[in-house]
This record gives sequence, structure tokens and C-alpha cells, in this order.
Amino acid sequence: MTTAHNSQNGSPAALPQRLKEELKAALRSKDDIRRDTIRQIMAEYPKLTIPITLESGKKTTRLKQFAEISDDDIVAIVRGLAKSEQTVLEMTGRETSKYLEILQEYLPRMADEQTIVAWIRDNIDFSQYANKMQAMGVIMKHYGKTADGKMVNTILKNWQ
Repeated sequence: MTTAHNSQNGSPAALPQRLKEELKAALRSKDDIRRDTIRQIMAEYPKLTIPITLESGKKTTRLKQFAEISDDDIVAIVRGLAKSEQTVLEMTGRETSKYLEILQEYLPRMADEQTIVAWIRDNIDFSQYANKMQAMGVIMKHYGKTADGKMVNTILKNWQ
């Protein structure tokens, strides 16, 4: 049902358009959970603003137009919704939910432990650091938001 779009495919903001198309598809197929999840993401759009300065010199913000919403904006919204859903699931003792699974479809694939370990082995010279935890910044800068900081921390703590 979902298509593999991302910002690397040449289009500057594939996710907002993808959400719009998938909302239509969910409405047609009567997929209530997907429809409601996408609507929840879109309900966060009014929180996306651009800072502006008025003629009087006063600083304020204005809402982003649909065309100005980037993939990064959508990813940030989805991350926030997924984090709050994970908190709710932890409190109720459940592992996952259909809502969380749908949200995760819109997030970039996270680097797995083996990939991170291999990259560290190939690119990090621990003799340059007084403490191996100092390499954390370099690793996180390389992976950006696609690496879990807790996982990288654990890898470094257990590094032999």
C-alpha cells in the first residue's frame, strides 16, 4: 500500500504529497486506522511555522504553506507522535500498536547495530581519544537521526 518515497528521489518534499495520496487511498479502502493516523500527522501541520519580521520590526511567525512543508518537518512530527505512543504502550504494558506501526512507515530506516559497529571499526581510531565515549559525537554526526543514541552509547561502553 505504501510507496517508497524519500527526499533522495529528486523531489524536495515527497512525504507531504505521499501522506495526501495515502489518505485518499485509506478513505477509499475504508482503512480507518491508517486514515486516522494520517489525519493525526496532518493535524500537526499548524505547528509548523516560519519566523518573519514585520515592517514595524516586530518578530513573529506565520504558518507554513503546504508546498513549504519538508520531509524533515514530517519526520519530526512522526517522531514526536511515535515517541508519545511508545510512552503510552510502555505504561499499558503493550509492545506495539497498529498506530505505531503505521507511524514507523513514515520514518527513515534506522541503522542497525551491525552497521554501526562495522562503521566504527572502519572509521574510528580510538587512540585519538582519551576516552572511547568521546567518539560518540563523530558517530552521531555521521549517522544523524538514523542512529539511536542509546544504542551507540551501549556499543561504545561494550567496545573491546
